[in-house]
Amino acid sequence: MTPEYQPQMSVEEFEELERHAPETVWLEFINGRVVVKPMGDGNHREMIAWLQRTCMQHRPDLWLHAESGLKTERYRKGRARADGVLIKVGGLKGHGEWSESEGALMAVEVTSYDSDTNKRDRVEKPDGYAAAGIPVYLLIDRDDCSVVVFNQPEDGRYRHEEKLPFGAVVNLPEPVNITLDTEPLKEFAD
Repeated sequence: MTPEYQPQMSVEEFEELERHAPETVWLEFINGRVVVKPMGDGNHREMIAWLQRTCMQHRPDLWLHAESGLKTERYRKGRARADGVLIKVGGLKGHGEWSESEGALMAVEVTSYDSDTNKRDRVEKPDGYAAAGIPVYLLIDRDDCSVVVFNQPEDGRYRHEEKLPFGAVVNLPEPVNITLDTEPLKEFAD
C-alpha cells in the first residue's frame, strides 16, 4: 500500500521560506518537498550561455531566461527553478518570482554532479514540466554526454523522448522549431 501523499509544507509556506533564504541558496518545491538546487559550475553556465546564443540566432523572437522560477506540477503546486526557460521576448513582463508555465515553450536542465540529479532532473522535473503543459523539455546530461528531448505532454508525462549523444544534430520540435548542432557541448563535458 502506498503511503498517502503528505507535502512537507504548503506552497505558500515554501514561497515564504524561499523569500528569506540567502542569495547563495536556491530552493525548489518538487513533489511536496523542499529541494536545495546546486549552483552551476562554469561548464554548466557555459552550456546555458551556448544555448542562449543558439536560440537567439535561430529564433530572435524568443529568449532563453536562465534560472527562471516556474509554477509546475499538477495544479501548479510545484516550484522549479529551471536552468533555462524559452519564452517569447517580453513574455515574463509583470511576472513575479514564480511564473505561470503558460507561454513557456521549453524548459531546460543541465545535470549537476550531485546525488539528487538522477531523481530531480531525469524523473521529477520531466513529470512536473509535462504536468504543467510545457511543450518541450530539454535535458543536457553531462553524466553520459547526451541531449534528451522530451515532448508531447499528456496526462502528466511526456509521450515522446529522444536521446542523442553530444555532437549530434538535435531537432527541437514545435513550438520551438530550432535545430541544434550539439558539437560545442563536447568542449564543456568535463
